[in-house]
Amino acid sequence: MTLSEARKLIEDCAKQMNDRYGQVVFDEWAIVSLAQDQARILSYVGPRNDTFLKNFANDLGTLRAELVKPQYNAGDFEFARHATGTSFEGFVVMGKGIYLICNNTKASMNEIAQNPRWLNAQVPFAEFAEKVRANPLSLTPE
Repeated sequence: MTLSEARKLIEDCAKQMNDRYGQVVFDEWAIVSLAQDQARILSYVGPRNDTFLKNFANDLGTLRAELVKPQYNAGDFEFARHATGTSFEGFVVMGKGIYLICNNTKASMNEIAQNPRWLNAQVPFAEFAEKVRANPLSLTPE
């Protein structure tokens, strides 16, 4: 998929998740490339447009070790249950060296999961991950 197709899928996923949850699940969505061990933002939606990249290394928190594991493939995802504040709640592998960072800058994943609506809100997220698995993001020119 192209970057613009990925953005549309993310937008649709976020809307469906928020509708099922009854409020915003993740207020921050960022597609980042970690090619050549350098973080580069490819797309960002959220409240920290000016500081997201500056705080990226710190906000990776407990997900840092998971993000670089070679066994992850496009469509695989991981959550950090106890991430707080601006520490990232989860990621989806979008393609080789490309990740979607999902974050709630006000609540931890543990707090989000306490709401019984979280189970239903996960459905569009899982469907999104399967679409990525079937058609990973490629950074060829659009």
